[in-house]
Amino acid sequence: MKHTMQNPPKQVPAQRIKKRNLILITLAGLINAFGVTIFLAPVKLYDSGISGTAMLLSQVTPDNLSLSLFLLLLNVPLFLYGLKRQGRVFTIYSIYAVLVYSVGAWLITDVLPIDVSLASPLAGTDLLLCALFGGLISGVGSGLVIRGGGAIDGIDVLAVIFAKRIGLSVGSFVMLYNVLLYAVCGFVIHSWILPLYSIVTYAAALKAVDFMVEGFDRSKAAMIVTVRPREICAALTETFSTGITRIDARGGYSGHCCDVLYFVVNRFQISRLRDIVHELDPSAYITISEVADIFRGDGIPS
Repeated sequence: MKHTMQNPPKQVPAQRIKKRNLILITLAGLINAFGVTIFLAPVKLYDSGISGTAMLLSQVTPDNLSLSLFLLLLNVPLFLYGLKRQGRVFTIYSIYAVLVYSVGAWLITDVLPIDVSLASPLAGTDLLLCALFGGLISGVGSGLVIRGGGAIDGIDVLAVIFAKRIGLSVGSFVMLYNVLLYAVCGFVIHSWILPLYSIVTYAAALKAVDFMVEGFDRSKAAMIVTVRPREICAALTETFSTGITRIDARGGYSGHCCDVLYFVVNRFQISRLRDIVHELDPSAYITISEVADIFRGDGIPS
């Protein structure tokens, strides 16, 4: 019997704990604690996800069961439950983020000389200001944790594990959880004012997370279908001093050969790019789409 040698499958490089990520997550956890304890908790507004659940439980249970304690009790088991799905490094980063968040909240509420018992030290009892700034600041913290490779709220793990099983997207699962959370809050406190303002907090936090994860000024990716690729590549490279990826293509209806050029620019360069391309090839087809992030490598020359 003739045996053939097969190449062994390539192994995925093992992830490692990075000091830079731990520093970023430490900062993120403290930011999150500041936003929640300085703006939200004093006026009894609710964060989203497990953090919001912990805030509600801390309000309806004895004083010795604090927000910091519930953050650990609710989040850590969820991250451990998702260990196999999310990986060791993600789990370590996430548990560390929750630990920093919990310790930061404890320091602000119980150790530092800051009175957060009746009103926000910075925004008073203005619910709109507290909702906006609390959501934005906690969203910045959550976004930084994501950039650091973890998560600061166990609801993300629940969503990844269970959303598909019940026919929902991850985003829809998280939104449904938060809607139910705010509804429960309304019934428990017999008022809908604070839960409604908490929705403002949730919206502000979502926007802040998007900015932190995807960047304030997203790049744009241009896909240019042209029959004059050489001239356009030369002109764009000379004008913008960046590389271009050229892809061989064929028209689906005509069968004619053409090229697709992939080119990343910022939003201020789109008009100039369009003018250059259509000056050289009036029939060129251009599409523009947003690029959330760019990770550069040295392996493929432009």
